[in-house]
Amino acid sequence: MAVDRIKAFFTRRGFGQALIGIATTGYLGAVLYPVLRFLASGARFAGEGTEVNEVLLGDADAISAGSGKNFAFGSRPALVVRAKDGSFSAFLATCTHLGCTVAYDAAKGAVRCPCHGGVFDAATGKNLGGPPPKPLRRLEAVVEGGKLVVRRAKT
Repeated sequence: MAVDRIKAFFTRRGFGQALIGIATTGYLGAVLYPVLRFLASGARFAGEGTEVNEVLLGDADAISAGSGKNFAFGSRPALVVRAKDGSFSAFLATCTHLGCTVAYDAAKGAVRCPCHGGVFDAATGKNLGGPPPKPLRRLEAVVEGGKLVVRRAKT
């Protein structure tokens, strides 16, 4: 019986069927891999890269009240927001939904994700709306000698 299968494979019809099966498998793999990669949370991959503990952003008065600034915290995007009362808050600027880079929306007074409409509180990083499942990861923002320093938050 196994010999009959081997003989059937070496016919034109058997070879054609095997070739179509291989091509179909390759096509399905090529289509499904990006779809599955897209569905996997991008926030998981945002943690890769250079680790730093502290970034000096320069003069604290350069960031006006009621505005925000995106910057690089090592190889990760980060965001510092200056509230209207002059206090600072800082976060890793990676949306907890799919890993898009968030930015401060001064008109709304909130941190927004442009990809899927996620909204975060500018003072706490708590998710207020949209699909993000968790709040933004906090960083510590302090003013030392007139200079704004952003550090990894102590846990």
